[in-house]
Amino acid sequence: MILNCIAVDDEPLALGLVCAFIEQTPFLKLTGRYSSAVEALVGLQDQKVDLIFLDIQMPNLNGIELARVLDSRGANKPRIIFTTAYNQFALEGYKVDALDYLLKPFNYEEFLHAANKALTYVELLQRSTNVTPAPAAAAEHRIEDDYLFLKIEYQLVRIALKDILYIEGLKDYVKVYLQDIEKPLLSLTSLKALEEKLPAKRFMRVHRSFIVSLDKINSITRNALQIGKVNITVGDQYKEAFGVFLSKWV
Repeated sequence: MILNCIAVDDEPLALGLVCAFIEQTPFLKLTGRYSSAVEALVGLQDQKVDLIFLDIQMPNLNGIELARVLDSRGANKPRIIFTTAYNQFALEGYKVDALDYLLKPFNYEEFLHAANKALTYVELLQRSTNVTPAPAAAAEHRIEDDYLFLKIEYQLVRIALKDILYIEGLKDYVKVYLQDIEKPLLSLTSLKALEEKLPAKRFMRVHRSFIVSLDKINSITRNALQIGKVNITVGDQYKEAFGVFLSKWV
């Protein structure tokens, strides 16, 4: 697979270096180079771009602002790797769904690592888009093999559904607690978005801040449940649905 790339940087030396790195990477094709985000935005109207190596500190329209504009394109938006001399923008880069964050000065090895991450991401995305839905019976048979991908820091992490204990929502983030792993995985997504992806037969929203794996519940009362050593209260708006599940235990 070849990724069409552009580079955007208002510093000529930095722009030249990124372009040189792109041109010596076999799976990248340089289709444009721009000295401002405004020029890049105009150029993006006339070509299909898979990946942008994007500086942040630029006049008129900075890299974060350009990323927000492109975000409105949804699934068709180009992916972004930020290139900047300022590490204080790392969180902002994460919020606009950047694939990686290269801190200047960076060498080719660091550049290649980020580029490989982008290639893996695009290949996974293409594979998931091209998958033919399996018949219901086959899907049931393969249910233990189900998994999802979550963006953890600047990479996609594959998580087997059978390993999830429960998920805690924290405003813009979620914490995913897995069996046999002490620390939870932190991902920039919403609990609602995850709830829509998870199979209802295996997972239940029991609180505005919690989704639980039903087969990991150790004990239940009418108002709470326990998974391992953790007690989770059932929220008022979820008690009716939880009561239906509870009736199966009685």
